[in-house]
Amino acid sequence: MRIATWNINNVRTRLPLLLAWLNATQPDVVALQELKTTTEQFPRAELEAAGYGCMVVGQKTWNGVALLARGTEPLAVRTALPGDSRDTQARYLEAAVHGMLVSSLYLPNGNPWPGPKFDYKLAWCERLVSHAEELMASGHPVALVGDFNVVPTDADIYSPKNWLDNALLQPEPRAAYARLLKQGWTDALRTVYPKEQVFTFWDFRRNRWQRDAGLRIDHLLLSKALKKKLKGAGVDRSMRGIEGASDHAPAWVELAQP
Repeated sequence: MRIATWNINNVRTRLPLLLAWLNATQPDVVALQELKTTTEQFPRAELEAAGYGCMVVGQKTWNGVALLARGTEPLAVRTALPGDSRDTQARYLEAAVHGMLVSSLYLPNGNPWPGPKFDYKLAWCERLVSHAEELMASGHPVALVGDFNVVPTDADIYSPKNWLDNALLQPEPRAAYARLLKQGWTDALRTVYPKEQVFTFWDFRRNRWQRDAGLRIDHLLLSKALKKKLKGAGVDRSMRGIEGASDHAPAWVELAQP
């Protein structure tokens, strides 16, 4: 059972890359972020033709999240992160699929720091930590996956000194991520690669892909019920090097079948 997450950075523009990757790797569940399209304009027909059921929360121009399930339809549980009914940004969904509860989340970037966007990021972090605690307490098999827009530690970035004024490295979101781990969530990539530098994002600017100047901000967190099924995890780095690629590469976790 393979669960993957990919900040696709415009699903309609990069649909050919997405379809080629799905055909090559055949993940069972895929969480997509930064769709940059409305729910109505999401390329559902093309993905269904590729064998994937879709759950989508889109938004014009920015944001947007989706879940794809191979050979089945995701059963919707939530289409927004609880805790603030005024928040209309399309950043979270949750569905039952293949006997698990899986999220696709797109945590706010928070730049420029400091400022209102960073305040929104911290409030969103608090809501996520609160909801994650409830999910963990349920005892269900849950995977919280997506673009967290948090570099957990200095080991997760090529050079911290170049990002000291960036919202992704500030102490508060890092502390929120650490609180998730204290709840019992397993960081799949860090568990499989405890000492190696594993990146999922390379900025388009300053030749950062060519220099392998990357960051790890896309994460796959497993509940206690799924931790014992962890078999492997990785990043499909080659997708970042293709012409017209997203600035993120797909990250994935392999779980033992029930």
